[in-house]
Amino acid sequence: MEAFTLDRELVSLTTESRNELSMEIDTASAGEILRIFNEEDQKVAFAVKEVTADIEKAVEQVVQSFKKGGRLIYIGAGTSGRLGVLDAVECPPTFSTDPELVQGIIAGGERAFTKAVEGAEDKPELGEADLKEIGLTANDTVIGIAASGRTPYVIGALKYARSIGAGTVALSCNKGSLIGKEAEINIEVIVGPEVLTGSTRLKSATAHKMILNMISTSSMILMGKAYENLMVDVHVSNHKLKERAIGIIQKITKADREKAEQALTDSDLQVKIAIIMITADVSKAEAQSLLAEAGGYVRKAIQLSSK
Repeated sequence: MEAFTLDRELVSLTTESRNELSMEIDTASAGEILRIFNEEDQKVAFAVKEVTADIEKAVEQVVQSFKKGGRLIYIGAGTSGRLGVLDAVECPPTFSTDPELVQGIIAGGERAFTKAVEGAEDKPELGEADLKEIGLTANDTVIGIAASGRTPYVIGALKYARSIGAGTVALSCNKGSLIGKEAEINIEVIVGPEVLTGSTRLKSATAHKMILNMISTSSMILMGKAYENLMVDVHVSNHKLKERAIGIIQKITKADREKAEQALTDSDLQVKIAIIMITADVSKAEAQSLLAEAGGYVRKAIQLSSK
């Protein structure tokens, strides 16, 4: 009976409803199909704008976790899980974070990232088990992602996270979502029916990608990972990123390339330290001390150096 009820409810979800503007898309030309896609995609940013207050709550929760030594954990199945993993793996190179700080968990494990694992999303106990496996604590924040808002795997994960006192956020594309009932913070971004009915890898996934970008990037900025609008904690791991790092140092300090590159070398490729070394005219050790006193914020460290 429960399975029948859930199946019946699925049909009534916004993410499963038919888009009147694409009803005859099977007879359209390539150009007409692309026009429909483009017009529908333009609606996504406006839908995200409607839930910025909820996104702000999520950012505040994540920052609170980081300041307590906790982590940000994304968890989902299928496309939703992949989006979480994608956002998580971009944090270390962009912000020089420990890979443990932001993690993405997908139903079915790593192999599910490239190939669907049938049935993995239907068991709530697996969501709980995966969070137990990473040693989830009350200091962490869990963001459960499900376009439908009803994925059992995500429901199980959020229930467990809430039971141990971890921060919980639900991210879906339907009003009155089931996962929203299991979280302290509920983000329901309503993008409307998909161009292809039920294909939530389209507008729904685009909205969720935008929101995950907003949450992780805003949280990192609030943790001192930016100076002005520059990535001062970029991880210098290849030639491209080294060139970017040198350019960032030059933009902030107005130093010539030779001086910026030398400071980057002397700082052991730590962009923040190199900036402070040049701006405050101090040694690496002194720059490290200033940055520590400033809690990792470059602007504050530079201000402290002038006192």
